[in-house]
Amino acid sequence: MVAAQTHSFPSSSTSTPFPSPRTPASLTPFANPYTHDCSSLINFTKSSISFRSFKKHVLIQCSGPNSPSELGNPFSEANSQTPCKLFSFFQEIGLGDKETESLVAKVPALRSTSLVSLRDRIHSLQSVGIQGIALYRLVTKRASVLTCEEVDPLMSFVRDELEGKIEAVQLERLLSATEPRFLVGFDQKVRLLLHLGIPGEKIAHVLNNVNLTKVICLRSVEYIEGTFTFLDPFSGIDLILRRPVILNYDLETQLIPRVTFLKELSGGDEDATGTVLRKLPAILSYSLEHVKGHVHLLRSFAGLSDEQIFKILLVFPNVISASRERKLLPRINFLKECGLDSSDVFKFLIKAPLFLGLSFEDNLVHKLGFLVKIGYRYRTKEFAVAVGAVTRTSCQNMQRVIELFMSYGLSSGDIHAMSKKHPQILQYNHTSLEEKMEYLIGEMGREVGELLAFPAFLGYRLDDRIKHRYEEKKKTLGEGMSLNKLLSVSTERFSSRKTKKRSCVNYL
Repeated sequence: MVAAQTHSFPSSSTSTPFPSPRTPASLTPFANPYTHDCSSLINFTKSSISFRSFKKHVLIQCSGPNSPSELGNPFSEANSQTPCKLFSFFQEIGLGDKETESLVAKVPALRSTSLVSLRDRIHSLQSVGIQGIALYRLVTKRASVLTCEEVDPLMSFVRDELEGKIEAVQLERLLSATEPRFLVGFDQKVRLLLHLGIPGEKIAHVLNNVNLTKVICLRSVEYIEGTFTFLDPFSGIDLILRRPVILNYDLETQLIPRVTFLKELSGGDEDATGTVLRKLPAILSYSLEHVKGHVHLLRSFAGLSDEQIFKILLVFPNVISASRERKLLPRINFLKECGLDSSDVFKFLIKAPLFLGLSFEDNLVHKLGFLVKIGYRYRTKEFAVAVGAVTRTSCQNMQRVIELFMSYGLSSGDIHAMSKKHPQILQYNHTSLEEKMEYLIGEMGREVGELLAFPAFLGYRLDDRIKHRYEEKKKTLGEGMSLNKLLSVSTERFSSRKTKKRSCVNYL
């Protein structure tokens, strides 16, 4: 392991906004212009218009036990910092007089810390991206970051070993929210994450997307190891990489209860539970009460068993994110109104689970309107089947499909009849459908009306199935072959028939 090292930063006035103090004979870059000659200003004539406010300003900055009059050399690094120098120093960061007074009162160590040390700490913070307004916020919220010894090792580790890849906003949150004593061991715990399986190239991604105070600083090595051990059977590393925020959750009160409930719902199937988690790692962000509420609704209102509910989660875990009041209840009720019993509802949701998640105003309402226009009767089983079929297509594509059929002379009744036999035709890509219809009419010389008898023709691949088989069979059967027999026979059977034909030809 590489030991964390601190780096010194240049202190010359040409390379840094925080230059070293100059000799007493000249005005320092940090000095407040009002404090250039404190004694002469105090003796300034009272006839001055701004005397009172000016005198008050000077007395605040230059009076007290550390005033220049009581110190041999106000710029000596061996002495405690004078208020004059501290005020000038913090002005460079953007702090006003009252803010500086408050900080010094809260963190007395600021008086006894040399300006060189303060400047070095500022430069160290800037080297990892904490600059400008972020630096101002940090110092005003937790001024101890300028004096505590725990900060430099952390900054060196972030800058050198993590190559400065931790976002400045993350570091600002960490330093402002964490007591310095809890920063100790940060580097060791990050190395532990690497040891437990987080890839080196992904460690910055993980650290930039978790609560560093909670996940790293306030948890013990044993706690971190326990979290990884618990998640391991469910491809824990993959889950963490896809959703690092999982590490924010408490192991005992959040992760274990949520995963255990899903596992119980699956009938104890650990692999199946892992499949659900990998499909939707965000499912762990929902509280146990939230998930239980969804499961209870599907049990009581839809009449589904735990086994059926888990199978729905396997194909569509986002059902947990759907609102119970706005989506689950009204849509299951719609299926019931269409005449579907609990068994039918389960079959419907397995085939068309997106029905529970789609927007009604932006999606479903338009599709329902299209279906009614081509002849479907509202609240019937065949209507529910058609609704399920069109959940996987966009409203625009569905409209273009209907327009395409009509452009080839098919009526609304024809489209209705075709979709009853093969509901998927309403979800096929309109461009692909047009290519197949052109081939059917132009190359094969068939009538578009043949689609009424065999609409499944539109579901086969044009190049791999339709063209290939047509070219093969045209040599022996001519152009009048049945579309159904041409395409619906299995690949194995089609190949065996072709082989037999060739054998007979060779024999003759």
